[in-house]
Amino acid sequence: MAVRTSASGKVLASLIPGDGIGPECVASATRIIEAAGVKIEWEHCEAGEGVFKKGIPSGVPQETIDSIGRTRLVFKGPLGTPIGYGEKSANVTLRKLFETYANIRPVRELPGIPTPYAGRNIDLVVVRENVEDLYAGIEHMQTPEVAQCLKLISRKGCEKIVRVAFELARAEGRRKVACASKSNIMKMTEGMLKRTFEAVAKEYPDIESSHVIIDNCAHQLVKKPEQFDVIVTTNMNGDIISDLTSALIGGLGFAPSANLGNEVAIFEAVHGSAPKYAGKNVINPTAVILTGVLMLRHIGQLEAAQKIEHAVLATLEEGKVKTGDVVGYDKCTSTSAYTDEIIKNLGKRSAKFQVRDYKPIRLPELPAGPGFVKARSVRIAGFDYFCQSFLLPDRLGPTVERAIEGSPVKLKMISNRGTKVYPSAGAITDCNDQYRCRLMARDPGADLSDSDIIDVLQRLGSTVRWMHLEKLQEIDGEAGFTKAQGED
Repeated sequence: MAVRTSASGKVLASLIPGDGIGPECVASATRIIEAAGVKIEWEHCEAGEGVFKKGIPSGVPQETIDSIGRTRLVFKGPLGTPIGYGEKSANVTLRKLFETYANIRPVRELPGIPTPYAGRNIDLVVVRENVEDLYAGIEHMQTPEVAQCLKLISRKGCEKIVRVAFELARAEGRRKVACASKSNIMKMTEGMLKRTFEAVAKEYPDIESSHVIIDNCAHQLVKKPEQFDVIVTTNMNGDIISDLTSALIGGLGFAPSANLGNEVAIFEAVHGSAPKYAGKNVINPTAVILTGVLMLRHIGQLEAAQKIEHAVLATLEEGKVKTGDVVGYDKCTSTSAYTDEIIKNLGKRSAKFQVRDYKPIRLPELPAGPGFVKARSVRIAGFDYFCQSFLLPDRLGPTVERAIEGSPVKLKMISNRGTKVYPSAGAITDCNDQYRCRLMARDPGADLSDSDIIDVLQRLGSTVRWMHLEKLQEIDGEAGFTKAQGED
């Protein structure tokens, strides 16, 4: 990402103070950045709660989008997502609008912060895919009692985030990258990340690579967090375990993050807007200050970034500053006083805690647009017909079979919530009103056409109410679909 500068030579950046405690934290961080001698020209923007209240459903006004289009660099406070009005999270909207596909969430032990893990030298980074997975936010009510959320994982998305993880390891002098997935259960979506990781890892022989099931990863993070260096994972998994890792080093008040894309970078702390502490000058700004450090590194201001990080470490090591999330908000150092102490300590170094020798991260450059993976052959072997019925399986099955007599397909099985319920294998399943009927070509080698499928839909539609269908594809001879629990 090329750094944009003003006519006076200053770095251009869009500044979004945010909601709740955001303005206080952002003010603290920008004061320190300016005191460190960094020349930045801020374009002040808004997003979040105030924008929702103006009736803009996304929480992001066009003026803010235009500013980011100019600067390609965003420093922001946390944004609230109100309940009862507005739609998507404005945070997620910003990440997705500008394809900031890599969420970098470092955690490290900090001096003077008491935790059960103090002294164990925790220093790791969670690299979270940032725009796909369940956070695509594609949800539907299938029936009045069944909701659906689509989990979308792409091969290109996996490759981009995996390469970022290995490149970050190289840039920061780290030795290990672990891929955390739930590929033992979701073999196609989470499995795609695992398979991509194993393929890309061969290009980084200098970095030790391994795979861990995400639940075991969470277990190991609590049991022995110091074993990890870089963890790369999918969007929701990354959201969860990065909050876990922040708790290991003192909490969300110490957890910075960066959202990186090839065109735009957005820097924000992990924590939320904490409105009950807003305006009281008691909030811990460390996470936002360290987020500013990540931003400075990204734009090549490595000396200033190192200077600020050293000052934060030296300030905490002195022990004079006490943050409210650690000691309580009735006896903590004020936000402004903490900021003053860091500014005083610019130029100082911690006696015991080191700052890494960082290099710029080389972001992957993959071809834009669709068609990243090209198949040699695709055959439609059947389709899954999702329908609503109040019949029990032993009556629904024969009803479907009668409706499709003489059609190009036959009923292989019916499932409910992923478990085969027809033909019965003796399972005990409490069925709801949404069923999946798996209809396969009567001729095992046939490639069903759209007209074949439409014919079946017309036969079934007057008998069983349907919501959607999924074509069952064989891609290069391999089944592009999974079986239900109990399906042979």
